[in-house]
Amino acid sequence: MPEFFATHFAFLTTPEGWAAMVTLIAMEVVLGIDNLIFISILTNKLPREHRERARRLGIGAALVMRLILLATVAWIVGMTAPVFSALGHDFSWRDLILIAGGLFLVWKATKEIHHSVDPVDHKEAAVGRAVSTTLGGAIFQILLLDLVFSVDSIITAVGMTNYLAIMYIAVIVAIAVMLLAATPLANFIEKNPTIVMLALGFLLMIGTTLIADGFGFHVPKGYIYSAMAFSALVEGLNMLARRRREVQHPRPEKAEIGEPRH
Repeated sequence: MPEFFATHFAFLTTPEGWAAMVTLIAMEVVLGIDNLIFISILTNKLPREHRERARRLGIGAALVMRLILLATVAWIVGMTAPVFSALGHDFSWRDLILIAGGLFLVWKATKEIHHSVDPVDHKEAAVGRAVSTTLGGAIFQILLLDLVFSVDSIITAVGMTNYLAIMYIAVIVAIAVMLLAATPLANFIEKNPTIVMLALGFLLMIGTTLIADGFGFHVPKGYIYSAMAFSALVEGLNMLARRRREVQHPRPEKAEIGEPRH
């Protein structure tokens, strides 16, 4: 037991180890925001009785996937090795996964924005709802994005520390935070329709960033999350202003049929 502790948990005896663990936990929690927004938007399209189950299954799948990837960390590191070259850039398996995931996010976000702006219409909307409002379809789409975000998350963790125990702790804590925040976030998005459009805009930006990263154009995460935080702050001020106006100038209630208007 002492040998096991000395091998895997030696970082607990040094300030540098604790700093690395706290930093990686914070990084994993922040990286989980992307995944959580997608899960919230997707599960809100399900019948109410299936939403909680879909969120738990999706987040549980993310945990299992990341733990499996950590168990094969040497293979994950190998995913950054070039597979082929094109357009003057060496593409690795990680790049291909990021590009595929980014394209899926851009397609999904664009389709949802189109349906939000023009909800009445078309045959495509009927087909889209048939897929997205079933539990199986939602879980399948969540798993696809879980794979993309898991690969990115684990490679980030590998680049920040050499201690496998720190990676496991950070992943488990981040997933626990996601599990606690999933339902409140989804309920908040559902109750505030303007937040849906903002969240879809976030997904569109994240998808574009993943594609750019896959092609070798790295955009610092700090820029992305700063833009998201600023947009969320502006929308929060708009929501506060709307509520103040409603309190000061409440809308008159509609008169019942047959009831005389004054």
